[in-house]
Amino acid sequence: MIISRTPLRVSFLGGGSDLPCFYRERGGAVLSAAIDKAVYVTVSRKFDNAVRVSYSRTEEVEHAQGVEHPLVRESLGMLGIDGGVEITSVADIPAKGTGLGSSSSFTVGLLNALHAFSGHYATAAELAEQCCKIEIERCGEPIGKQDQYAAAFGGFNFIRFHPDDSVEVQKVLCKPELIADLQSRLMFFYTGITRSASSVLREQSAQLASSRDKNDAMAAMVRLAELAFAELCDGRIDSIGRMLHEAWQIKRSLANGISNEAIDEAYAAAIAAGAEGGKVLGAGGGGFLMFVVPEAKQAAVRAALAHLRETPFKFSPQGSNIIFVH
Repeated sequence: MIISRTPLRVSFLGGGSDLPCFYRERGGAVLSAAIDKAVYVTVSRKFDNAVRVSYSRTEEVEHAQGVEHPLVRESLGMLGIDGGVEITSVADIPAKGTGLGSSSSFTVGLLNALHAFSGHYATAAELAEQCCKIEIERCGEPIGKQDQYAAAFGGFNFIRFHPDDSVEVQKVLCKPELIADLQSRLMFFYTGITRSASSVLREQSAQLASSRDKNDAMAAMVRLAELAFAELCDGRIDSIGRMLHEAWQIKRSLANGISNEAIDEAYAAAIAAGAEGGKVLGAGGGGFLMFVVPEAKQAAVRAALAHLRETPFKFSPQGSNIIFVH
């Protein structure tokens, strides 16, 4: 039996620039951090040669190609595992539509566990690359590349997406006290709204490909990600909230469905109560809201958003790893 643990992530700035329709033309960049909430995948040898997969439902089929779950089927196919395996998964946070990159975390964790099950070690870069191939190429998901790299590498990263499809991961290098200070200013609230990111991302990709104004707006978001990375590396965090606010105003204009009335009302209430800036995590439309709030104002923001579930997160230095082998 093999068990992998793979972190979820929060994305600060630059989200959407990891879509191929943008980065292949102008290059993309995101600032993101793995968090202390994770997806766990168990892979064990099955008594017979069939395949059993348990997630929100249970499948039992004779061969891997018969598995209906596309990420599981394609992962097994990529690694050449046809049967004799049982796979289960659980997560610390609801698995779909929360904006924390759960799909990629699951796939990276599954690949990591399957490699270990096969007696192989896979590097973080290999896991991220294989996950991208499965989600984007094999399964045709209209997503970007940041979640796969955040899940595989862990930590607080500035990730560049180059026009030649190469990806560069740079760790945010600053004093631990600065990271602790930033964490102490972050507040996270669950909206209770789950949604599929695919429809939002499809429209966003179409807008980026057809509208120069939308394309330029995304380029401005990349510049904010670059600026925030530079500020952090120089030991400054006081402008992060303002940059998040500026980026959110840009992002919500890129496609329908990124925001809605409930999100707009919650965001306005948090700003009025003292939040310096914030955003919806992930593609938008629901999931988690993240705000930068001075500690003196946090009680007021908490009261203003009392109808939402506050869920504290901390950064996680580790990417996907194998936590149990038997």
